[in-house]
Amino acid sequence: MLDAVFYVLDNGIKWRAMPVDFPAWGPVYAFFRRWREAGLIAELHDRLRGKVRERAGREAEPTAAIIDSQSVKADAVVGAASRGYDGGKKINGRRRHLICDTAGLLLMINVTAGDVTDRQAAADMLPALRDRFPAIIRLWAGGGYTGTLITWALAALHLAVTVIKRSDDASGFVVLPRRWVVERTFGWLMRSRQLARDYERRPHTSEAMTLWSMTMLMTRRVAARAPA
Repeated sequence: MLDAVFYVLDNGIKWRAMPVDFPAWGPVYAFFRRWREAGLIAELHDRLRGKVRERAGREAEPTAAIIDSQSVKADAVVGAASRGYDGGKKINGRRRHLICDTAGLLLMINVTAGDVTDRQAAADMLPALRDRFPAIIRLWAGGGYTGTLITWALAALHLAVTVIKRSDDASGFVVLPRRWVVERTFGWLMRSRQLARDYERRPHTSEAMTLWSMTMLMTRRVAARAPA
């Protein structure tokens, strides 16, 4: 069942196009839906993240994180209630708001309409981040998170937010400190063809697909030979 879900995610196929090597698409999708609704994929993902961090010589729980967002086009099945137009990226679809640790491993994911700003999503995500990861005391962010969000996070959540902006005189692609980590994570996610566009009717399902993608990446890391 796990391999079947990974195949759909990695190759970007429809559930009904499941190859005959796997179980029938109906039971596989029912398995995927049960794990989504029961929170089992989130539990598996979080346990694997702790294993990967410990394998890399880190503590299981992070103390710092990076936040950013990614806008993706939405398929025709995505209703108007959960999609919007991102004027900055000129994309009509959804936005993935992601918080990762300093190794690029996913901590939280929130899928919203494309017109939800970074500050709006962060105001919803940061209290949950504080509850789930009380050891995190520092957060790096992009220019879209400036304003009262920084003072509010420090006063209400005791979370120090540092904004890393791109230089005004910079031209072309520039690697920004800390922010490149979350950009690399988005690159990892885009290796899963199912995530190249948002094909899901419900944002909750899109978030589950993101967790499955990171789970696939981390299972390969855990199964790899330990470094000498």
